[in-house]
Amino acid sequence: MIIKSPNELIAYKKAAKISTQIMAQLRDAMKPGLYPIELDRLADKLCKKYQVKSAFRGVTHNQLTYNFNSCISVNDEILHGIPNDQRAIRGGDLVKIDFGIIYKGLYTDHCFTVGIGKIAKKDQRLLEIGRQAVLNAVELAKPGNRTGDLGYVMHNTAYRAGFDTLKQYIGHGIGHSLHESPEIPAYGQPNIGEELKKNMIICVECQVVAGSDLVYIENNGWTVKTTDGEKGVMFEYMVRVDKKPEIL
Repeated sequence: MIIKSPNELIAYKKAAKISTQIMAQLRDAMKPGLYPIELDRLADKLCKKYQVKSAFRGVTHNQLTYNFNSCISVNDEILHGIPNDQRAIRGGDLVKIDFGIIYKGLYTDHCFTVGIGKIAKKDQRLLEIGRQAVLNAVELAKPGNRTGDLGYVMHNTAYRAGFDTLKQYIGHGIGHSLHESPEIPAYGQPNIGEELKKNMIICVECQVVAGSDLVYIENNGWTVKTTDGEKGVMFEYMVRVDKKPEIL
């Protein structure tokens, strides 16, 4: 969506603040021995505390309905991980939490990756590059730039470090629904793609993987995993497009 009034921007900043406050509490709760489903239950309690709804619960895809508040993906699970009660979080894991809310009809969508305890040097590098790839793209979220500019810098940041980005999962606009235009792939060429407009609200995201960018979807119909078993990270920032891009 494109913000059309000061009051609309105030409401969106409030929505983003609540969303990131919940995310911070989920991050603080992460520890070895905790099951992903326990984090999701905490997300449910926090949504009720802040009087908001999960943006993910009830989403439909390929005739499937998502029945959780968050997506929690561990190690070679790259995104859309169903919070499970089968495997507890362990030291050395890379845990991705993707979460959003609905506040006064406005949607949010954020994601971060956390290393649990002491992690391998390669995993630490993967974390740093994954975050930097998205932040580099955020800097380009300015009026007149194009989606290809953002995609190019995300992929180039990962590639120069010896990693890769997933091509089939994309950043997007957001507003009165979870996914709106424009689409922002994590690859591309400069000066190609949809032009960004002032006050657009977009989600800049990418998944950076240590090995091949080939993935498959588990039998649950949601969880995306690398075919080679290599780990990956994901970061997603909500941004207001402006001469000085604003992270929400």
